[in-house]
Amino acid sequence: MFVGRRSELDLLADHLDRIRRTGEGRSVAIRGRRQVGKSRLVQELCDRVDLPYCFYTAVKGASSNEAVGYLLGALRDSSLLTPGGRDLLPSQPPAGGWGDMLRVLAGVLPDTPSVVVLDELPWLSEQDATFDGHLQVAWDRLISRKPVLLLLLGSDLHMMQRFTEYDRPFHGRATNLVLGPFNLAETATVTGSSGAAAIDAHLITGGLPGIALEWSPGTPPADFLRQEIANKTSALFTIPEQSLASEFPTPDTARRILEAVGGAGSRTFSNIAAAAGDRGGPVSSGTLSPLLHRLVDEKQILAVDKPVSTKPSKLAQYRIADSNLRLYLAILRDVQQLVLRDRTAAAQAVLDARWPTWRGRAVEPIIRDALAIAAGSGTLPWTDTWEVGGWWNRQSNPEIDLVGADRAPIASRIAFAGSVKWQDAPFDRHHLDELRRQATLIPGFQPGISGLVVVSRSGADLPDGAADLIWGPDDVVRAWPV
Repeated sequence: MFVGRRSELDLLADHLDRIRRTGEGRSVAIRGRRQVGKSRLVQELCDRVDLPYCFYTAVKGASSNEAVGYLLGALRDSSLLTPGGRDLLPSQPPAGGWGDMLRVLAGVLPDTPSVVVLDELPWLSEQDATFDGHLQVAWDRLISRKPVLLLLLGSDLHMMQRFTEYDRPFHGRATNLVLGPFNLAETATVTGSSGAAAIDAHLITGGLPGIALEWSPGTPPADFLRQEIANKTSALFTIPEQSLASEFPTPDTARRILEAVGGAGSRTFSNIAAAAGDRGGPVSSGTLSPLLHRLVDEKQILAVDKPVSTKPSKLAQYRIADSNLRLYLAILRDVQQLVLRDRTAAAQAVLDARWPTWRGRAVEPIIRDALAIAAGSGTLPWTDTWEVGGWWNRQSNPEIDLVGADRAPIASRIAFAGSVKWQDAPFDRHHLDELRRQATLIPGFQPGISGLVVVSRSGADLPDGAADLIWGPDDVVRAWPV
């Protein structure tokens, strides 16, 4: 079953249409984390368009000569060649390495539209520092003159981003496409869930196709978790475990920082420094700052949130941005260790104890995204609202879950403040009174002009008109286009 990815497939189909019209090649660099479905997306495209194609996947750790040989084998087995055309391929990998091999590829491309896929591109760059340059030369002189769609895939987000930057050989030659996990509506479709169950399913699977497709449609989230944690080889364990081992093969300081945020729940700079420290004390500022920058900007595993208001602030909170690792680091890694020791009942008890609190905080970024999408589509009562974040002071007392504004983090106008209550009880007058009192502390919030928003898992027990907007789980799911 192939679900979602409609906009991505449409974009790639548009490239093929342009190739048909112009007769010239086009290139797209597709990046996304492991298990997000890059290869599956491209295979679906190849199956749908029914054009000749070659799908080559690099092997990590292979030598440059081996990698060239693997591409030669992929070409020989591909549909790019007519039966007689296989005789045109050399019997052995070209002695000139990638430069000669890419010329061989260009020489066998048909004069009709075709697709060539180079998967795990960063591994080729690791094997041969000259690969990027060889690809640029072959593209400029040979490959782009054929009606081919060249798709370049990679899971190392930083290396793939660098691949097309201005100081690299392939700059300006490829369109960039970032493939994220399933959105909430796509997860709901795959898992056959709706409302609060769909949101739970999204938090559990992280929107990763490799986990979401293990879900028997209609299965309640609690039942799915119970079934999966009884399985020592569950994708809930193996996929994030492999991702963590790939991104952080050695237990260095960066790994400890990640675990401090995801496992210990540390969110501020000082708390992270203390939690990631060792016997020598907290991690020094000079060490922590560049590592946080790397984890946020290069690895894109962490995200940093800043208070949204009309007043500048130096405060920041960190959270796990990689949906593959959020639940694993917070709960499932400890659950897995118990399961491996055949202590399934204890594992279930740990999950039951930690899940409600973790879910209550993990759902907030999803709700903020949903409100921002709804605001952008014009379905909220406020115009010119493009950003939704949160606000807190230095003492983190109070913390306002939702702040809608025209821009972030420094806004010129605060459209609304809001509260998220993701528990098994309705949002009541006590909660509303607390929101009204705390919202006035947000710089730029204007009582009577700025609105109040309530998002509750279990509905709201409020008089009519008490809040300007009240959302439940179904409203959150509906924010995403299907």
